[in-house]
Amino acid sequence: MVRIPQDRRFFRIGDASKIVGVEPYVLRYWESEFPQIKPRRADSNQRTYQREDLETLLEIKHLLYEEKMTIEGAKRRIQKGRQKKPAAVDRDLLETVKAELNEVLKALN
Repeated sequence: MVRIPQDRRFFRIGDASKIVGVEPYVLRYWESEFPQIKPRRADSNQRTYQREDLETLLEIKHLLYEEKMTIEGAKRRIQKGRQKKPAAVDRDLLETVKAELNEVLKALN
């Protein structure tokens, strides 16, 4: 498993390529294909990736290299995964809030 250093918030393209395990030109290509990857530009106009970007890049690499998906298939999978995650988190959060509110009601009665 690839570990993203915890002590840094931003990574230049060279560092990102080492962590992900692909050449910088591959990251630039994926950036053009996947709208989820949006590196910022430093004052020197060099790309800087955040932790979320690296996690997405690792997911893309897994889909393309290990699951042998096409670019289009990987795009669909990532988009589908992003649509499902918030709904699941929201349901869990709602259930937690509901349980806590029921406890408050019991305490008030």
